[in-house]
Formats: sequence, structure tokens, C-alpha cells
Amino acid sequence: MSLFRNVLCQARQRRFLHDCPINAIQPLRLLLLGSPGSGKGTQSERLQKHFGVLHVSSGDLLRQNIQEKTPIGKQAASYMTKGQLVPDPILISLIDQELNQVATPHWLLDGFPRTLPQAKALDDTLTRMMQPLNIVINLEVPEQVILERIMDRWVHIPSGRVYNLSYNPPQVAGRDDETGEPLSRRPDDCPEVFRVRMQQYKQMVTPLLDYYRDIAITIKGNTSDEIYPKIEREIVNRLGLLPGTGTPMPTVDLSAFSAAAVAKTNASRQRAAMASVEEERIADSSFR
Repeated sequence: MSLFRNVLCQARQRRFLHDCPINAIQPLRLLLLGSPGSGKGTQSERLQKHFGVLHVSSGDLLRQNIQEKTPIGKQAASYMTKGQLVPDPILISLIDQELNQVATPHWLLDGFPRTLPQAKALDDTLTRMMQPLNIVINLEVPEQVILERIMDRWVHIPSGRVYNLSYNPPQVAGRDDETGEPLSRRPDDCPEVFRVRMQQYKQMVTPLLDYYRDIAITIKGNTSDEIYPKIEREIVNRLGLLPGTGTPMPTVDLSAFSAAAVAKTNASRQRAAMASVEEERIADSSFR
């Protein structure tokens, strides 16, 4: 068995420079967790680009449905305009509706679930679809780093596009790249509100990480560039998926490694070892 595994690992590492995965190939069904300002949006864009995943964002779905004045959008707007949280049944219905229309096996969830009841309702939906989550990634970035990001953040409110003066500035200062409309600061982008939101996030994420403990991993780093390669490595090693097209890691034809082939290889190695011993014996005798 060691020969099978060594050949498989060497073939994959030589081409893909990743650790040899130990699990069966699986579609990417990812839940991305992270505190406000941790870079979930940036990581989602990279995962879309490199793995071909569909990004399902509860925030984007809410904005879209409110803008299109769908029945769910109208219900959600009635709460949001009052500064209230959208109730679980509405959010669950929104996500269920979106997941039932997904036409790709590879997707990631962002912003949902936030509570244990939501997580359990999501499990029910995914069980019916026979598409359970298979990896949960929690982004952990130092609070001071996040605060600095937030203070440099500007937003195009109608679309939700986010810019950062430090690493993703708009092409024209104060203007959205696509529409040219003015950018705004979020009212809650201040140190006081940030600390409250961080505390709320910690209270929210702790039970979720415990609930998903069998498939969850926390990835730490200061920047998105530092964190993304770690995310990619986890996906490749745990699921066997390669960055590029969202396609499975190619399999090695193991027919070449049948019992007969293994026996032949071992015999060849034995003959080589015996020849080496004979060469050493002759060399030793020449010095006597």
C-alpha cells in the first residue's frame, strides 16, 4: 500500500505543489465565517475565481429581493426599515429558495447561518437536497487590524461594493468604479460600534463552531493575501479539488500498480540491491 500512496502523492505534488489529500474527492460546499471586516468578501471573490463556486450571500440576496420588491423582499424591508433584525423564517425561506436554484455542485455560503436555529434549519434543507456542508472556514484576524481596515472603508450603498483606501481604493477618489456615484461611510464604521459588533460576533460564532466542529477550521492571518493560500490548501487537502476550474483532482491510473506490477517492481529493487552489495564486495576485495 505504501507504493500506491507514494506514487499518488508524488504525482500530485509534482504538478500541484499541494500535500497529498487523504479524503475522497467531494464538491465544495463551504460555509465562510468571519467577524465584520475580516475579509469574507475578498476571500469569496477569490474562491469564485479559482474554484468556480457560486457565492450565496444572505446580505446580497436581501438587497436584491428588496430592490426587486419580491414578496420576501417586502417582508424583509418591513423589519429593516424599523432597524429590526429579519426574522429567521424569512431568512431561511430566502436561502432555501436560492439553494434550490443552484445549478453548480460548488457553492459557498456567506452571512448565513448566524444562529443555531438557522444552522439546524439549513441542515434540514441540505439533507433534503443531499448536499450537506463539507467544510466550514472561520477567518480570524486581529481586532486592531480589522479596526484599521474599517476606518479606511468606503461603500457604494446601492450595490454593496466595498472599497478600502489601503489596499482596494476606487479608481476615482470618493466615486464608485462602475457607476461613478458617490461613496459613503457606514454609520457604524467607528471604534465604539466596532467593539460592540465584535463582542456580538464572538457570542454568535462560538456555538456555531461547536456545532460544526467535525468540519470546521479556523484560519488566522493579518491580510487576505496571507489567509487565502491557507484556505486553498485546506480545500485541496480535505476535498481533493484543485484551483482553476472547480474540477476534481485528476486520478492516477492505478491499473499500472497491480499486484503483478508491484511484485515486478519489488523484484527489480531486490536485484538492484543485490548488485549494489556485490559491487561493494568487489570494491572491498580490491583494497585487501
